Order: sequence, then C-alpha cells, then structure tokens
Amino acid sequence: MKGTSLDIKDLQLNALLEVTQAVNNNLPEDDLLKIYKFTLLADLKINKLALYTQQSGAWVCRVNFGTKEDLIGGTLPAKYKELKNQIGTVETSFNEFDAVFPVYHKSKLLSVVFIESDSKLGVQNRFLNALTNIILVAIENKRLARQQMEQEAYRRELEIAKKVQNFLFPKELPKIERLQIEAFYLPHHDVGGDYYDYIQIDENKFLACIADVSGKGVPAALLMSNFQASLRALVRQTKDLLEIVTELNHATFVSGNAENFITFFAGIYDFKSKNLEYINCGHNEIILKHGDKIELLNDGTTVLGMFDPLPFIETQRLDNLDEFFLFAYTDGLTETFNEKDEDFGFERLLEIMKQDCPEDLSDLHDHIVKALNEFKGNRSYHDDITMLSCHIQNK
Repeated sequence: MKGTSLDIKDLQLNALLEVTQAVNNNLPEDDLLKIYKFTLLADLKINKLALYTQQSGAWVCRVNFGTKEDLIGGTLPAKYKELKNQIGTVETSFNEFDAVFPVYHKSKLLSVVFIESDSKLGVQNRFLNALTNIILVAIENKRLARQQMEQEAYRRELEIAKKVQNFLFPKELPKIERLQIEAFYLPHHDVGGDYYDYIQIDENKFLACIADVSGKGVPAALLMSNFQASLRALVRQTKDLLEIVTELNHATFVSGNAENFITFFAGIYDFKSKNLEYINCGHNEIILKHGDKIELLNDGTTVLGMFDPLPFIETQRLDNLDEFFLFAYTDGLTETFNEKDEDFGFERLLEIMKQDCPEDLSDLHDHIVKALNEFKGNRSYHDDITMLSCHIQNK
C-alpha cells in the first residue's frame, strides 16, 4: 500500500512538472490542452475524459478521449453548470463516466470535467482539479493578455486615425466680408467618415466640398484620408471639375476595392465671372439660396468608388451669382431619429433654411443642433453629422 501511495505521488509530481513546464514555456492554448490530455492518459491513467470550457459565450467540449462518440465541440447541458466544488453524479448521455466535477478559479467557473478510470488515480479529484486549474488559469491569463494587447493595438490605431483625421480638415476657414465659410463636425465614434474642405485655387477661385464614406470608425477615416490627399493633389494639377471627379473615383475604386463608396459634393466659385460650377456625386440635396429663391443642387453622377469608369458624369454651372448662401450636410443630420422612430428629415431642415441667414453662420449651426437635440429626445445619434455653410457677398 505504501509503495502504491509513493507511486501515485511520483506520477502526480511528474504530471505537475510537465504541465508547469508547458505553462512556463508560454505554449499556445491548443498545445497546452494537448499536453494536458496526454499527461492524463500517460501519467494519471485516466481512461475517459471530457473537458468543457466556455468559448465565445457557449460551453463546449475542448478535450475528449476514450468515449464511444467524439464529444469535441458538443455543448454542455445546463444542469452541469450549476455544480459546486464537489464530485457530482453522471446521468444518461454521459453514463460512460464515473464522475463529473467543476473547476473554479476564485468564484469563476472555468471548466466542467467528466472522468472514468480503473485506477485509484481516477478518484484523486483534488489533484486532478488542481492540475486542470493550472492549465485553465494559464489559458485564461493568455486570453486576457491577448485581449489587452488587442485593445492597446486598437487604441494606438485610433490615436493614429484621429491624428490623421485632424489633418483632413482645414485649420482656418475664410471669414471676410465677401466670403464666409463655417463648418460643424460631430463624429459618431472617436473618428468618423465625414469630410469637408475649402481649397483656394487662385486669387479668384476656390473649391468647397463635403463627403461621406460608407462605414464608420477607423477604416472609414483612413479611406477618407486617402480621398482628401487625392483631392488636394488633383486640385494643384487641374481646375477641371470633371477631370478631378473622374480621377477621385478611380482612386477610391482602387483603395476601397469596390466595397466602399463615397458620396461627394464639390463646387468651384469664380469671383471674377460670378459663376458656380458644381457636381453632386450621390450626395444629399445641397441647398442654395439666392434672393428669395431656393435651389437644390442634385446633378452630377453616382457615388464614387463603386464603378470605374463612372456610368455617367456631368457638371452644372450657375451664372450671375453675386450674393448667395450654400448649405451642405451629411445624412447623419436628416437621418437623426426620435423616440417615435421618426427621422428629422429634409423637410424640417428646409424650413430652417427658409429663415433669414444669420450674420454669424455658427449661430445657424447651433440652431440646427439645438433643433436636432430637441427632436431626438433620449435617442442617441447613430451617424456622423457634418454641416458646411458658405455665404458669398460678391458685389
């Protein structure tokens, strides 16, 4: 009897050393489970075993040997999740096993283990529990460390994207008597896929634009940064709006792999000729007020990045515009929902636009944001919101 007891202790010690060495070597999760399996087979003489752990929210079998049927991937009946720190009885579909016991780390259930053994080692539940605990705590720690690393990597990626996005927007917008431009930007996430810009082409011409990329977060922000870089490079090369949009579409088609698209509106105003050339690429209706008249600027082409070449494309020119107000926005504004699941909509926005344009365009944006907040109530915004207002007094 004494010799048998020593043999058992030697086997337990050997098993413990093997498992501890595997953990210290920082082996992958699957390798740790394989070592655990073969340690039980070779050193502890376990005939049959099924180990269940939680994976992606479900309790499934991760280690199995000796049973008539392969249990790997099978789910654990709910009643076995309620076991306390003791050996439980095995019923029906698990009647191949002698016993079942849970393995806890502090108050958290890590696994449920079913065993069957002809050896006295099979009932050494305390040691088997400890051995299982060592393996599973190591796996849990690896999972937490991996999760922490992923979160840290995402945080760094987010910081980079935010810095990149800060360079997208112009640092200053003109606020002189003949030209006032004001912008408002509210990202749904820390970074977003909306973009606006003002580019001085020459002493008489400037380009103003707004864009919205499909998707949200970091991927949308990075695609939009490529778009902005392409636009600014093209404006230095040509003043032809058709050529600019054609090349922008090609660049977006390539960088987005035809899986993402961008809605885009751009207008070039010439102070000398007093005309506005514009193109609307699948973007929302842009509002233009001159005198008592309101026009909606819709003509142009389809969204950018879905087709190359574009199936149709045209620009429009409005002449004799010496004083006017232009308002551009992204669909996060009109698609803000209230508690009745109604959207703010274009008609509500249009009613605001029919009012007199304030001297300070930021007051207009504040008024719209206030109206949005009152409309949505306790509902949260679900998309980026961008507004771009431009007031020309060229007399």
